[in-house]
Amino acid sequence: MKPRISMITLGVKDFEKSVAFYRDGLGFPQKESPPSVAFFTLNGTWLGLYDRDALAEDAQVASSDNTDQSFSGFALAHNVKSEAEVDQVLAEVEVAGATITKYGQKVFWGGYSGYFKDLDGYLWEVAYNPFCWIGPEDSIDIRW
Repeated sequence: MKPRISMITLGVKDFEKSVAFYRDGLGFPQKESPPSVAFFTLNGTWLGLYDRDALAEDAQVASSDNTDQSFSGFALAHNVKSEAEVDQVLAEVEVAGATITKYGQKVFWGGYSGYFKDLDGYLWEVAYNPFCWIGPEDSIDIRW
């Protein structure tokens, strides 16, 4: 198996509202896709949104509606180039409807980070690592 993540798919409770959150609120570029799924191009991978119950059925696992109350053991990360950018991103996603669970602050490993929950309770870490860049470099050339 080659070391890569091609797509991250999130099972969402309100498909239309979640699509609007990621497309309009966070500004993720949306690809053309069938009406029951939404794909967004990220720099190096894709994000997919699919109805939560349908995704559970597809994976042949039980669906659970408790994402807002409990930690699923899963977080996505978005690295940025400064502490100020962490705070800026957290402010932007809060306006878009995200719930901030931890405002930007210095962390034990020497960086700076904060967390937010999207509309379905998925955790996103927004982090600045002063020691190295994590993930693909930003580019304006988004390949479809």
